[in-house]
Amino acid sequence: MAIKLEKVVEKFYQGLEEGKFLGRKCPVCGAVEFPPVYACNTCGNLETEWVELSGKGKMKSIVMPAALSTKPEYAQMGAFAYGEVELEEGACFNAVVKGITKKKRREIMENNKLPVPVHAETFQRDGYKTIVFALDEE
Repeated sequence: MAIKLEKVVEKFYQGLEEGKFLGRKCPVCGAVEFPPVYACNTCGNLETEWVELSGKGKMKSIVMPAALSTKPEYAQMGAFAYGEVELEEGACFNAVVKGITKKKRREIMENNKLPVPVHAETFQRDGYKTIVFALDEE
């Protein structure tokens, strides 16, 4: 069986330039892959199709950056943390979530607020845009 391969990375970044968050959906089982990949990680189907994602999700864990994991390019964003994000469409992955200070993390953890709602935003890095998440307003 021959499968037609597209330039997944190129299409993904073109989508970001247009303000769209793209993933790939399996037409067999309906699972959504994000970041986008060709094959379905749920059922193994080799053909998935592009789908625009809502950008809405839930942050399920919070890890504060340490000295070796801090990225200087994120300094202009202000406070941030890393965490597992689950999209409304079902995909789970590790992401950068802005707006989280040590104090905010402590508040979330002490009040058992996880998971907390987040939404995707584009962030301009050197020469290209990427996705970060932000806490939804309370």
